[in-house]
Amino acid sequence: MAHVTGDWNPLGQVFYRKQEIYTLGWRDIDLDKFVVAAAPYGGPVALIRDETKLVRVQGSIRPVIYIYTSSGREISSIRWNSGHVIHLGWSCSEELLCVQEDGSVLVYDIFGQFKRTFSMGTEAKEMKVRDCRIFNSHQGTGLAVMTSSYRIFMVNNVDEPRIRRMADVPGLDAPPSSWVVISQDRQSRVLLARENDLYLLDHGGQYSRQLAPVSQQVEAYTEMAVSFNNKYLALFTNTGLLWIGSSDLERAYCEFDTKCPQRPKQLAWCGTGAIVGYWENILLMVGPGKDYVKYNVDSTVHLVPELDGLRILSNYSHEFLHKVPSVVECVFKIGSIEPGAMLYEASREFQNGSPKADEYIRMIQDRLTVAVDQCIQAAGCEHEPTTQRMLLRAASFGKCFLSDMNPEPFVRMCRTLRVLNSVRDFTIGIPLSCAQLEQLSMPVLIDRLVLRRQYPLAIRVCQYLKMPEAEGVSRILAHWACYKVQQTHVDDELIARSINEKLRDTPGISYSEIAAKAAECGRTELAIRLLEYEPKSAEQVPLLMKMGRDQLALAKAVDSGDTDLVYTVVMHLKEKLTLGDFLMTIRNLPTAQSLYLQYCKEQNREMLQDLYYQEDNFQESANCRVMDSYNETRMDERLRNLQQAQEAYTKARNEFAAKVTEEQVRLLKYQMRLEEELKRPYLDLSLHDTISQLTTEGNHKLAEQLRKEFKVPDKRFWWLKIQALAEGSDWAELDRFAKSKKSPIGYEPFIDVCLKHQNRYEANKYVGRIADTGKVKAYIKIGNLEQAAETALQQRNEEDLNLVLSKCTSSHRVLAEKINTMKAQLSSKK
Repeated sequence: MAHVTGDWNPLGQVFYRKQEIYTLGWRDIDLDKFVVAAAPYGGPVALIRDETKLVRVQGSIRPVIYIYTSSGREISSIRWNSGHVIHLGWSCSEELLCVQEDGSVLVYDIFGQFKRTFSMGTEAKEMKVRDCRIFNSHQGTGLAVMTSSYRIFMVNNVDEPRIRRMADVPGLDAPPSSWVVISQDRQSRVLLARENDLYLLDHGGQYSRQLAPVSQQVEAYTEMAVSFNNKYLALFTNTGLLWIGSSDLERAYCEFDTKCPQRPKQLAWCGTGAIVGYWENILLMVGPGKDYVKYNVDSTVHLVPELDGLRILSNYSHEFLHKVPSVVECVFKIGSIEPGAMLYEASREFQNGSPKADEYIRMIQDRLTVAVDQCIQAAGCEHEPTTQRMLLRAASFGKCFLSDMNPEPFVRMCRTLRVLNSVRDFTIGIPLSCAQLEQLSMPVLIDRLVLRRQYPLAIRVCQYLKMPEAEGVSRILAHWACYKVQQTHVDDELIARSINEKLRDTPGISYSEIAAKAAECGRTELAIRLLEYEPKSAEQVPLLMKMGRDQLALAKAVDSGDTDLVYTVVMHLKEKLTLGDFLMTIRNLPTAQSLYLQYCKEQNREMLQDLYYQEDNFQESANCRVMDSYNETRMDERLRNLQQAQEAYTKARNEFAAKVTEEQVRLLKYQMRLEEELKRPYLDLSLHDTISQLTTEGNHKLAEQLRKEFKVPDKRFWWLKIQALAEGSDWAELDRFAKSKKSPIGYEPFIDVCLKHQNRYEANKYVGRIADTGKVKAYIKIGNLEQAAETALQQRNEEDLNLVLSKCTSSHRVLAEKINTMKAQLSSKK
């Protein structure tokens, strides 16, 4: 056990240990000559030459930003060709933020690819930036800059930068002695020290003077540090006093005299339980109980605060300083009699074949469950795989004596450690602790592997953890494919084939997204090849249109059978092309042309006319004009449409339609004159109805003129007029009309219209004018059966007598006998 506790150092009632996690892979790096920016959660490290220090430079004098993994393996470099860099830092999504003197913030990924830029405002640009802080806010990664006029501007989220000006400190005409951003309660504020005065600034223009509960006289607060969780604050004074308390300055935990008035190079929290100051060759760790531990360092170091500790980067090594977890103390502390310690010893003795193993087990028989849990938890806190295995072996040994032990915690820890050990490997260089992984979450870790293009490992992790394909393997393969299309030195066909072979029918993969990435990189042909693998036309078509492959997009839309999709492409083409080119394009695709015609019929009649004109389709053009004419409220427009329709029918050689249309125009004009003269409505009546209405109203001369104008046939006119006269009960005119000349339709219609309007008297007038062959039936119609029988007898027509007899009812008994007598008379004369 001595080797496990050999690096433990007591700090009050707890222990801290400093473990080397990597021997760094970079060469000839002297951190003293560089500005260092390291991302939390075992993230990448960025270095840029410190321009304030004179060094011999070989080659170009342009600055270079180097990006390394936490193990010191170079990922990329950026040859800087922009403005003067004031500060480097990392966002929570591991994007490098390069803050320039002019207030511009340039954002790069870990491979040195430029992503985007934003500005901290006009004043920052004009007055120049002199200092900067990057911090975690409730919205993401925040950034605050101080200008040369000592004003502070802040954004709470670099992904959606909204610049806020912080309150001004009264009388601040020199650089503040120190300042820090505190993000708490969904609000980010600045704590600023002007010598011994503390001010809390917010973006609402408000400031408040703060009083730290310090027992000694303070001339100036020269350094500040806020803990990872923003709950604790450390203040360093020019007299060497280190004050530790809450970030709201309400509680003081301790005041420690470092006996070193020199400002530390760095002041950083180690988790939340201790503060570490770095001076030349010395690291001083101070706890809240005034306990301290001093470490000597033989090179320049850089401190990186973490959730549960402090990473220490030097020229040669990467170490992790952190509090020894209580569960590890329980197992490994010298003289510990905790169940976990006993189980660990029992396991070791069992491995050595010693009977003492049984004695240890018997000692903790009633606390064996606790012992197993302690060993499992302790394994998660260890960095060395050897120690992890020993602890897990002990836990497994203890489980053998428990029948009702839930295996899930053990299995979960084994899986977690296997993943952690994989990403901690030197080649990957992400030295996460178990606590950090719990805070970060497994999906985010997988995202970070993808960000580093560690696709095989990311896929193995997803498969090992049995994550759903849509969240795991499919998503990773999609990222891999998007990266693949950016390899401009590889042939399009080769890339498309390799992507398809790798992805096949993997669920959740969108080839259109991959194709969009290819198009974004200017590889249009590759994008088109990839879209051939996309099963959803709704995903293919928009991208094809975006790339300018409109005809292919239209063909795909038509093949899909999705009318909405076809409409989308057609309307896009209509906006983009000239009318002639547009019509030529859709002419080759009948489905598209048909849908466009339907659209025009419903939405754009003028465009429909243009379409018919281009196609020389005079028949449909005329039909369209006729229909449009009746949607017009103005009569001149209606007539214009009808006249154009007549011309189109003529061009279409449809003489009948042309003649009918021409007559309709004449009728409308005639009706307009009638309305003007008679002050009655006639428009939109048919020729038949117009004559009928004129007749009903007694305008017989006008009706006759209209008949002659439109050459209405006599039979039709007579039918029309007698119906109109009867409708208007103009019996005198009906009689005069019947006498005016011989009726071309006979006189039975006169009887019919009279009877229709219940006028037997008038009907009787016309029976005498009917030919002999029809008189019997006429008398029957008007109900004069006796006269009908007499007429039939006179005409010696037995068949007509039988007809009359069939019409007799019981009330016509006498007439029936008379008819029978008439029939007998006719029979005797034969």
